[in-house]
Amino acid sequence: MKKILLFSDTHSYLGEDVKSHLRNADEIWHAGDIGSLELLDEISSFENTLRIVYGNIDDKEIRSRTTLNQEFTVEGVNVFMTHIGGYPQRYTKRVSKILHTTKPDLYICGHSHILKVMKDQELGVLHMNPGACGIVGFHKFRTLLSFELNDGKIENLNAIELGLRSTAVL
Repeated sequence: MKKILLFSDTHSYLGEDVKSHLRNADEIWHAGDIGSLELLDEISSFENTLRIVYGNIDDKEIRSRTTLNQEFTVEGVNVFMTHIGGYPQRYTKRVSKILHTTKPDLYICGHSHILKVMKDQELGVLHMNPGACGIVGFHKFRTLLSFELNDGKIENLNAIELGLRSTAVL
């Protein structure tokens, strides 16, 4: 069993509230828009396994240390993660092709700043977007997701609301 913390759209901000959740995870997954090399280094300093993709705001230095896509298997769950990809019935062409070809169990993206978990009935894939935990953007609440992967199953999924974006401690 692996405890996963999934977040995205930090936009150079990593609050203590997020860090406390990072410490309790076996693996940290960041779905893009890191924002700065300093933040990437800070996330990388945790002892957890790190899986990360770059987002549209990330510069060439961040992109040189991360990837556009991640495809991996943890505890029997096949995962595809990217930053911009859409959601069921509204995938980008690029992501639709990948999902139809690879048929992952779990598809993750960020970008929209909207927390969303939904099943694609046609493809049989679970889609997760953790929303945004940074303080830049139009989102009202800072959010992330935690869950466990265990013997091919996604269990104990929790949406974590960190509070209003405007009240984050700088």
